[in-house]
Amino acid sequence: MKVLVIGASGTVGQAVVQELGLRHEVIQASRTHANYAVDITQPASISALFDSLGPVDAVVAAVGELHFGPLSDMTGEQFRIGVNSKLMGQIELVLRGQHVLRDGGSFTLSSGIVGDEPIRYGANASAVNRALEGFAMAAALELPRGQRINVVNASVLTESLPGYGPYFVGFESVPAARVALAYARSVDGADSGKIYRVR
Repeated sequence: MKVLVIGASGTVGQAVVQELGLRHEVIQASRTHANYAVDITQPASISALFDSLGPVDAVVAAVGELHFGPLSDMTGEQFRIGVNSKLMGQIELVLRGQHVLRDGGSFTLSSGIVGDEPIRYGANASAVNRALEGFAMAAALELPRGQRINVVNASVLTESLPGYGPYFVGFESVPAARVALAYARSVDGADSGKIYRVR
């Protein structure tokens, strides 16, 4: 299969590329440091990416920025970081990608544990992750031509503990290589509308 991985230069993205590359032709895209450049906060950039690639069999989104900070100081502009990037960026990938995804192809999106287990300073992340999962479950009912959609919801990455560990005291971390298996399950499997929780 021809699989597009967006966010391929990130920690999860690199692990996904390595895992899927064992079986598939993987096309790497990210804002920087990849074969194809794309900014998911810009719908025109997403359209240009799909136009340049043509039909693909799967789209994996391991991408999206969030804002972490105290609610008492949070501004609407800060909250919209997650809305515009991780939420609407991934939704735009589906809205635009459904027209170039092959029959029976799949989308795999990324949420995260704070949608289920809220943390201090994580209001933006919790809201965005919950909304993204709701979108995917509903989209699974309507995607055309047998297309599928799933979401990977992972705990904090072991590799990210140096930067994010203070936010996730008491949480069990997971290595990126194990998280990548959930993306592979989505791409190579038959599920649709499923949330893969990696804990």
